[in-house]
Amino acid sequence: MAYTDHYEAVLNTAKEKINRVAADKACPVFAFTSNLDIVLHWDPEIYCRILDQYLIEQPHSEPGDLIESMYDFARITAGYVCQGRGGNFDITNSRVCEYLRTAFRSELSLGGTCAQGAAALGSVGFPVSVHLTDCSHEVCSMLNHKDTTAIKEGRLVPVAELETDDPPVSHFILQFNAGDRIRVLGREVEIPVSNRLILFYDSMQKKVPIDEGFFKYWEGKHTEIRPSSFLVSGFDAIIDEDVMAAHLDRLEEFLDRFGKNHPYAVRYLEGAYYMNPAVKRMVFSRLSPYMDMIGMNEEELEEQVRRIGGTADISTPDGVIHALNMVLSVFKSGGVVLHTKDYSLYYGKEVRQKIENGLTMGNLMSATRARIGKYGTLDELQETLKLPLSRRGVDFCEKSECAERKGQLVVVPSRYLEHPKYTIGLGDTFVSGVHTCFL
Repeated sequence: MAYTDHYEAVLNTAKEKINRVAADKACPVFAFTSNLDIVLHWDPEIYCRILDQYLIEQPHSEPGDLIESMYDFARITAGYVCQGRGGNFDITNSRVCEYLRTAFRSELSLGGTCAQGAAALGSVGFPVSVHLTDCSHEVCSMLNHKDTTAIKEGRLVPVAELETDDPPVSHFILQFNAGDRIRVLGREVEIPVSNRLILFYDSMQKKVPIDEGFFKYWEGKHTEIRPSSFLVSGFDAIIDEDVMAAHLDRLEEFLDRFGKNHPYAVRYLEGAYYMNPAVKRMVFSRLSPYMDMIGMNEEELEEQVRRIGGTADISTPDGVIHALNMVLSVFKSGGVVLHTKDYSLYYGKEVRQKIENGLTMGNLMSATRARIGKYGTLDELQETLKLPLSRRGVDFCEKSECAERKGQLVVVPSRYLEHPKYTIGLGDTFVSGVHTCFL
């Protein structure tokens, strides 16, 4: 069956919903981390000069690798850039930070899945309440939208009231473009896919301090605003398994109470590239039974399947569904949201919400950020409707009609952009769009 383009109708529904939710006193709740991103402006020739000087062995990396020098930077990043893969690594030497800020032009942006998602919703006009770990002026000012709130001393307040004089927590973002050519030990390599690396110079997110007042407020039955959904993210930089285990003890207790007191709120766990794979297994194993949905991209799906011990060809609908069945057999959430550059989908238990609308808004909001390099307004989302649908996404969607499945399957092709202006935060922006269908 041919795909019917519902994007404009979904956007019109979103415009009507923005006016309604204020009266309904409802909002999504996003947690847990925030920071300031230093976005390095990609220049392939500058990057090649760094590799010419510092790459002295074949590119490679291992889980938990640290960037302690520019030699480590060259060795680790070159492997990812050559394959068009995204990833996260720690910088432990301030001189590496200084070198990168001197070598590349840069700009400041917002970091953290929950913070970026909140900013994306705020830009469109949706309400959202957020948990912050970096409350610097730089971060709070980027979240200062009319209906963006946080919890302070047991009260729902504008996010500006959380602002402190503390310096921001900084992460370096290195985004690179498909089609650019780089020199690797004298060999020319074409980058296959646009992507980004996140380089942490940050000890705070090794622990992720969580405000107990935030837990107590939202796990209670009587809140000033009804939570429509709860997004869990932000533990990807934790390496110490004991630190994560302590968080999970409290999170399990919280999610159980939250589910009982807010039975119609959707609980959603978003994946990421975790520095310690054992921590990721802990998070997904212990939290997924409490989750209505877990979210991931193609790279994370392939990684989860490998760690389960299986194989899957995710280039076809049958292969993707096979992979998702494996994931759901191990991680007992209600379903999975998969986001890719060509399509997004939901697979799992039947849901009462119009999940197609959420996938469509997620695609539209992330395509707008890719197109203009910032979180989009309603007018800018309208302009993005002029982009064509991904041919691969449409083909995948139509072939999926015949795929054998064990649950509900909804597929929405993406609006396609061959050369995105921005690749940072697209997944986080997508996730925020999905949450609009829960309102």
